Amino acid sequence: MNLSSVRVRATAAATLIVALALGTAAIALVTVLRGSLEGSAGMEAARKAAAVAPALTVEAVPALPAEPLTVADPDVWVGGEDSLGTWAPAGEYAVARLQVPTADGDTTVWGRASLEGAEQALATLNGVLLPGLPALLAVVAGMTWFAVGRVLRPVAAIRAKLAHITARDLYERVPVPRSRDEVAALAVTVNGTLDRLETSVETHKRFVADAAHELRSPIATLRARLELAEPGELTAEALADVDRIQTLAADLLLLARLDAGEPLPAADVDLGQVAVEEALRARRRPGVELDLEIEPDVVISGSPGHLARLVTNLVDNAARHAGSRVRVSVRADGGGAVLQVRDDGPGIPAEHREAVFARFTRLDEARARDAGGAGLGLAIARDIATLHGGTLTAGDDGLTARFPRPPRS
Repeated sequence: MNLSSVRVRATAAATLIVALALGTAAIALVTVLRGSLEGSAGMEAARKAAAVAPALTVEAVPALPAEPLTVADPDVWVGGEDSLGTWAPAGEYAVARLQVPTADGDTTVWGRASLEGAEQALATLNGVLLPGLPALLAVVAGMTWFAVGRVLRPVAAIRAKLAHITARDLYERVPVPRSRDEVAALAVTVNGTLDRLETSVETHKRFVADAAHELRSPIATLRARLELAEPGELTAEALADVDRIQTLAADLLLLARLDAGEPLPAADVDLGQVAVEEALRARRRPGVELDLEIEPDVVISGSPGHLARLVTNLVDNAARHAGSRVRVSVRADGGGAVLQVRDDGPGIPAEHREAVFARFTRLDEARARDAGGAGLGLAIARDIATLHGGTLTAGDDGLTARFPRPPRS
């Protein structure tokens, strides 16, 4: 349970407020009831004292004895206060005092009333309040938890939907609850934002695709003219530049297609065979040897063309940074397949192993040593791996792509 969630905080706040209110009300109720019961007992004691007073008036009693006078009612005492504490212990009786005139002067008549009934009433009330208040708070907490959860359920649905929306499925929208409250307004706002985002992304994709497509023809024409021109150093450099531009245009077009989420032509592909063919076909610097460690029958489901491009990009990247050797391995690993490309170069620093997969990202060392490439090869390779349900990571053992294997029929 997330203690910082709105549901938990709202439940805790509501329960605390109700607890404070009920606690204050309970204390006030007990205090008022105790005062009322003790007041009633005091009035009863005064009534008893007043009932005996006429027998002690000047006309009826000419003189009072020196000792306290005992009357028939045990709850009435005539005399001083010396033995009053024994006769009416504090906390057990309510006491009332009455001055009666006699032949020898005024005398004091005391009346008492038992507080036992009041204590029993308070004990009964406490017996109801002590277990009742926690039970009521539990009900309040449960109802608040349920009510807040019901209110936040559409928010959870919106969050879950947003978490699954990627650049490839911006056409999807979050559910709008039927209630016309703030949550519904939030869902409408989010959908409006997704509309604008989808339009912007689609415009960007079309621009990249159109630009890459339109560049193909003039680049091909320029290349043909340079190949027909007089051979020379300047012509060779121009051809190399045209080759890089042509590769960049092809990469941009492929990225646009990958971003558009075009469905893959699913087929069973022997990853080892594709790795061998493309590794041997990939460009390598002179003096760089190629080692192949290929397990047979490592089959995955996907597009042969896209997987071939992935292998080509990984081998090209390793060959540009290798000292003298590039090793390509394919093996089965549990329920999946692993393609690994390693070189004996300096490797990718740990702090840059995620950054190299960003588009148009090239490390400073690579910029100094490598005249070709635009920093799109590894980004394309990761997009292809992701499109096949796999992953592509960089580590101490080079670049590693992992793919799920198709279920056996």
